[in-house]
Amino acid sequence: MSGSLFAGSLNAQSIAPGSSPLKKIGVQLFSIPKLLEKDFAGAMAMVARLGYKEVEFFGPYPFSPQQERDGWSAVTPSLGFSGSGFFGLNARDVRKVLDDNGLTAPSMHSGLPTLQENMSQLAEAAHIIGAEYVILPSAQTQKTLDGYRSQAELFNRIGTDAKKHGVRFAYHNHGNGLKEMGGTVPFDLVMKNTDAGSVFFEMDIYWMTAGGVDILDYLAKYKDRFRFMHVKDMAKAVRFPGDGGDPQQWMALFPYLEDADSGVLDLKAIIPAAKKSGVQHFIVERDLAPEPEVNLAKSFQFLSSLK
Repeated sequence: MSGSLFAGSLNAQSIAPGSSPLKKIGVQLFSIPKLLEKDFAGAMAMVARLGYKEVEFFGPYPFSPQQERDGWSAVTPSLGFSGSGFFGLNARDVRKVLDDNGLTAPSMHSGLPTLQENMSQLAEAAHIIGAEYVILPSAQTQKTLDGYRSQAELFNRIGTDAKKHGVRFAYHNHGNGLKEMGGTVPFDLVMKNTDAGSVFFEMDIYWMTAGGVDILDYLAKYKDRFRFMHVKDMAKAVRFPGDGGDPQQWMALFPYLEDADSGVLDLKAIIPAAKKSGVQHFIVERDLAPEPEVNLAKSFQFLSSLK
């Protein structure tokens, strides 16, 4: 693992002089699900009050297939909340809350069943709330490189279907597929075998670091493929014990989550490199933030101060 990700290995000279401040700073709503479940409009008002301009939703949604909703119901007891999607509101009510608070929602996370079976309803909701991208938050770890080739073909099909419905498809890698297999990193194979005009990516710097890759290397190698970035920090350098492909491995690393610029990731190098690579939206994701307002405020203050 390259040391270029960690604070101390690069310094402030990494930030390009004269670069413009970030304008599109958002919040992935998985950061504040309990607040949304209790008071959706109030939680959105808090996000806006802190200075954020964008939010990113997570599914499932009422129109998601039963399989996806059942899978979510099986997980939520351990998370301490059950809400998702629009938290009991319809898309038009959500749009009004966004408009009332000067917020936009460029993206919606959605499970694979919804993307495959209910793209029309997902796209309809996206159009109403103003979202341009529908994003798969994770994908199953494959046992062979042929499995990853098939995964890339699936992404191409979903991307083509998304375009037909007037939205764009992106994949958020949750840390799996980053270990070499037969001399090839599976995630690279997926990148190279997907159509750059139909399949985009959302880089989560925490989970990809946990998977053992160099963030700066990927941003340089795949310009214009990453349109979104999930921003958070890591208390110390930690890695997945396995392939990073299951919730148990993710939950095991939750204790090491930190607010932006409060850990070992060199965000002062990563953020400018991301802008140069083509990232358009920087989304703070402090998964299940323990002190939501404090955590989100700290991350926003850091990101908005970068120039």
